Amino acid sequence: MTYLILSVLASSLIFVVFKLFAKYNVDTLQAIIVNYVVASISGIIAYSEPIDLNYISSQGWFYGAMILGVIFISVFNLMAITTQRNGLSVAAVATKMSLVIPIVFGIVVYQESTGALKIIGIIIALIAVYLTSIKTAQGISITKKNLIFPLLVFIGSGIIDTSIKFFEKNYVAENDVSIFSATIFGFAAIVGVIILGYKRITGTLNLSLKNIIAGIGLGIPNYFSIYFLIKALRYENTDSSTVFTINNVAILLVSTIAGILLFKEKLILKNWIGITLAVLSIILVALSI
Repeated sequence: MTYLILSVLASSLIFVVFKLFAKYNVDTLQAIIVNYVVASISGIIAYSEPIDLNYISSQGWFYGAMILGVIFISVFNLMAITTQRNGLSVAAVATKMSLVIPIVFGIVVYQESTGALKIIGIIIALIAVYLTSIKTAQGISITKKNLIFPLLVFIGSGIIDTSIKFFEKNYVAENDVSIFSATIFGFAAIVGVIILGYKRITGTLNLSLKNIIAGIGLGIPNYFSIYFLIKALRYENTDSSTVFTINNVAILLVSTIAGILLFKEKLILKNWIGITLAVLSIILVALSI
């Protein structure tokens, strides 16, 4: 459970850093790309073995990590579009609701337990995600022409979590967790650098030291959020459906509390109900272990 707690804390720190981006007018795209570079370097540093490109490229997880890297940065851009067109609440709900995809995958493919406590806890968790994420009393609304963006965020986020579980279980050796994570972030960084190169050619790139520093501040917790999540998925006698439920809901809970304490965010009644349900869902799912 220690790794799960560390993953939650690292992921929640990402939320805090993103809030600081808005406060200091950081160029999010530039910072995100720098973040992927830093996260990849962090994984390389943490890797206990000599870096052998032939060994890495021959691993069963290599091409999966390549695809995941592309999905990582693609989902981020889709989240940005969703936030712009539908609002932050829609993007938050789409991202966190995606936990149903790895949960269903774990239950169907790996025959994970489906006790009453867990099922009730998961249902309550989904309700908690919705209620905690919405910021208006009217809830959220999505126009038909913009429905595709939160749908793609939902699917993409679910694919990321599901794929991490799949590769962790079937291909990634115990000593390769850090280099597997580094490879994912490395390919995301490559795509990002290509984007920056295009912007440079078209004359729309304006690099800033502030954005680079912001990216460094984001990259380290981002790396550890994935590293600790993979470690948590390897914890003996803990189903991935349990890990993903607790992880996602706890991140939402901790980041919401951080928003209140650090940024003086105001919550409506539905948010408080969601927080209460989030705590209840974590307790129920934890008791089902």
